[in-house]
Amino acid sequence: MTPRTHTVANQSPPLEGHDLFATDAALREGVARYARPGAGDRLAGELSEWGREAGSAGTQELARQANAAPPVLRTHDRWGNRIDEVEFHPAWHTLLGRAVEWGLTGGRGEPDGLLRRAAGFHLWYQVDAGPGCPVSMTHAAVPLLRAEPSLAEVWQPLLTSRSYDPRPLAAPEKSGALAGMAMTEKQGGSDLAAGTTRARPADGAAAGMYALTGHKWFCSAPMSDAFLVLARAEGGPTCFLLPRTLPDGSRNVFRLQRLKDKLGNRANASAEVEFEETLAWRVGEEGRGIATILEMVAATRVDCVTGSAALMRRAVALAVHHTTHRAAFGGPLVDKPLMRAVLADLAVESEAATALALRLAAACDGAEAGRSHDRYLLRLAVPAAKFWVSGRCTALVAEAMECLGGNGYVEESGMPRLLREAPLNSLWEGPGNLQALDVLRALRTEPNVLHAFLTEVGRAAGADHRLDAAITAVLTELSDLENMEARARRLAELIALVLQGALLVQHAPPAVADAFCATRLGRDGGAAFGTLPAGLDPAAIVERAAPLPAG
Repeated sequence: MTPRTHTVANQSPPLEGHDLFATDAALREGVARYARPGAGDRLAGELSEWGREAGSAGTQELARQANAAPPVLRTHDRWGNRIDEVEFHPAWHTLLGRAVEWGLTGGRGEPDGLLRRAAGFHLWYQVDAGPGCPVSMTHAAVPLLRAEPSLAEVWQPLLTSRSYDPRPLAAPEKSGALAGMAMTEKQGGSDLAAGTTRARPADGAAAGMYALTGHKWFCSAPMSDAFLVLARAEGGPTCFLLPRTLPDGSRNVFRLQRLKDKLGNRANASAEVEFEETLAWRVGEEGRGIATILEMVAATRVDCVTGSAALMRRAVALAVHHTTHRAAFGGPLVDKPLMRAVLADLAVESEAATALALRLAAACDGAEAGRSHDRYLLRLAVPAAKFWVSGRCTALVAEAMECLGGNGYVEESGMPRLLREAPLNSLWEGPGNLQALDVLRALRTEPNVLHAFLTEVGRAAGADHRLDAAITAVLTELSDLENMEARARRLAELIALVLQGALLVQHAPPAVADAFCATRLGRDGGAAFGTLPAGLDPAAIVERAAPLPAG
């Protein structure tokens, strides 16, 4: 009799078919904390519906398909006509379309709108990060257009629409629209002032219309309907809205030279694009383009924090799920003291990231409502959070992959896609050094931001001596003005950690807050994940982070 060699045993089942919102305690509790009185249950019900869709096997399969069949550039049609189109797998259109239909491109001006949007973004980003790029840029483009009422009248209803309409048509014929961005150039990178794309008033056109000529090194989401572009006009760098299709239905000159072959985010497209007398409308004043575009960048940086927190949550959920169902050395892996320490440390990092992301979202709602504290807090907290949370994401995902062992290195586990995605938010909208320098800039140019920060973290003062000491350390850093730029990363890290610590001390279970303060603020632990000091409660932390109920 031939022996059976393919009996499958001791493998964890797929993590699918569950509600990503209801099973995420940090996300669920954060939404309840910041929702308006009386609105929490309604919001939780809506997000739970969204969480069930995000966690379903069918949605996870769409993400796999979209990444297995990356976008393809079609520069010409069969007859040789230039068309400059990007062809996507149907799964991509379904994922992006659902994000639009759930309102992830809108939220402004609605009660709890930006909190709802951030929570939804957190859920859908766990499915796949690719749609997050066009969703984020479309959302962030809306406030910029307020500077030009004639543009806002046409484009704002389309950019906030819940109708996904991928057809390449003129704006009046669309039921909804997406926005992309084309800022950086070969010679400049993050130095936007080094751009050489030229803009001149278009011949015979209405006031505010320009003709642009130049090359953009990164054009995000090149299938979008309109793009925010920086170009150098007579008055200096200026922001423009550049439509793919002109009002008369003709194609604007938008030559896609190639698609970038990226490490991750492969279901989404990024391109190099060439402009030649390409028509665009000015947004804001000539020469104020960088300041104008930074308004958009601030919103997309919040999404970088939220997206990184989402990737962390998914990685931790996969790690806890696998080790719960995997036996080794006489029992479940999750019960082994060293594995439990690693999982608990990862869970603390993930919860701190989610808590900070949701606080930023609530502050965005507050700033929209005119609350000055939230506005000043965001000016400092956003670059600090973007620096720290997006920077921590890659290390966390790599460690979570180790919890799965060799299984985690295989595509079917989902971990390799998370690991490829993890560095993106550190790079997008400015790498770490730019964020740290922006923290310094905020402190130097906005006198009220430090007061807002101290007021925010002061709400937790006296609750934990390690947090109190860390708040004092921030002030000590600021009192030493010598060589401040070289210490900008240290300061940004400390500000982010203090914000996270204050949130966890106030709102997280004692086991989570104690572990965070001991290891991140008290430094009572090693540099590697899992080097926890004695006296903590890792079992309680891991149980809280489990994506499914025990048993």
